[in-house]
Amino acid sequence: MLFAGLWESWKSPEGEVVESFTILTTAANKLLESIHERMPVILHPAECGRWLNRHLTDPTPLSLFFQPYPADLLEMWQVAPLVNTPKYDNCELIAPI
Repeated sequence: MLFAGLWESWKSPEGEVVESFTILTTAANKLLESIHERMPVILHPAECGRWLNRHLTDPTPLSLFFQPYPADLLEMWQVAPLVNTPKYDNCELIAPI
């Protein structure tokens, strides 16, 4: 699964290099709207080259990325509540319960 994001590296007034990253969101699709009103912008693999094109100056084609990903291409299942606890980080947290 590929999420659209933005990354930037800049120097603070104190001279410290700061790297920041954000995952872009859009309105939730029918599958996810019962959980939250927003969802990550999910890219189809064939779209990655266009998303990463540094020479794109017209933002109009990028607006197509902000449509909710088709619900029929996603799966959803219930997971353990520990998934919301940052100190736990292992793949068992996403196993269906």
